[in-house]
Amino acid sequence: MYIITLYGICTGKFALQHMLLGYRKVFMMKLLTITVPSYNSEAYLDRCMATLLPGGDEVEILIVDDGSTDRTAEIADEYERKYPNIVRAIHKENGGHGDAVTTGIRNATGLFFKVVDSDDSLAPEAYKQVLDFLRRIVKKNHELDMLISNFVYDRHDENGDVLRQKSIDYRKTLPRGRFFSWKEIGKFQTGHYLLMHAVIYRTSLLKGINLTLPKHTFYVDNIYVYKPFPYVRVMYYLDVDFYMYYTGREDQSVNQQVMMKRIDQQDRVNRIIFDAFDLEKISNKKLRSYLYSYLQIMCTVTTVHYALINTEDSKQKKEYSDEVMKPNRRPGRQKTLRDEGNIGLRPTLVRESDDLNTQKLRRICPLPQRTKRRGLVDEVMQ
Repeated sequence: MYIITLYGICTGKFALQHMLLGYRKVFMMKLLTITVPSYNSEAYLDRCMATLLPGGDEVEILIVDDGSTDRTAEIADEYERKYPNIVRAIHKENGGHGDAVTTGIRNATGLFFKVVDSDDSLAPEAYKQVLDFLRRIVKKNHELDMLISNFVYDRHDENGDVLRQKSIDYRKTLPRGRFFSWKEIGKFQTGHYLLMHAVIYRTSLLKGINLTLPKHTFYVDNIYVYKPFPYVRVMYYLDVDFYMYYTGREDQSVNQQVMMKRIDQQDRVNRIIFDAFDLEKISNKKLRSYLYSYLQIMCTVTTVHYALINTEDSKQKKEYSDEVMKPNRRPGRQKTLRDEGNIGLRPTLVRESDDLNTQKLRRICPLPQRTKRRGLVDEVMQ
């Protein structure tokens, strides 16, 4: 009898401890995880963190040190020591921006997930509004896969002084003040596509599709805002200028000279996106149209950069692009997506010798015939 009673007390004690641990996990769950990919960011990480920390204990900040060779790791550790309930410093071998984002997704405990690059920042008042909104929908147990907000091109000169700020909003495209699906979106303006800076995902969605970005590759933010979209069902547009996208540094990946040097990586990202899924099997017409347009503009920007490069290698690739994009430059059978029941895309050349995937990619990625090349890049990138 005593043995049974003792066993009952012990098992009850363990059950109580397990239950309390479960409650602790629930109460410790963060509202939002912000991942900060950081490589040699000692010059601007403090400025970024100053705008993230006001989120308080509801926010989990993951500083992912991507094998930095400066003081970034030391700075990250100091933030973790100073704010143990908010900041976690994660150290890893260098794998590039995409691998740092993937690491953030794998380690995230927040209900929602946001990427903030270490040289960017968040607007204070908009930050409060975003957290207030997320808090309300969690309290009401409302489903949400993606929260969309505005971002600002925050252009600075070499001294750090502001030259120009341009807000990218979606007022003409997305419903406001209510939840919506892809069926209810309008047409996106050129230069107003959904970039990484504009979105907050439900963390379980990213983990559920096992989103993994390639290592040692630039421009993977395009993959980040492309692959999850077919799995997004419920969205909300919060019309606030939330993300401040710092531009103007000569070493930035979106600097035109840098982009031309990394043209092969643009190509690689385009291929990864193209291979992500068969667009013709996307049942929602508006989503399918948006994904086509996004891939098309990416390929166009890459083609324009090939045209601006003057190396022998780029000349060969430009000749290839010209053959693909301009039917009158090369003999072959001209065929369009219109022939296959997809109305509205510009005719492009398809060679019968191409495999099926190459034919599809060429139809999706035409070079606009009446667009000045430099002007197009400026319009899309800015």
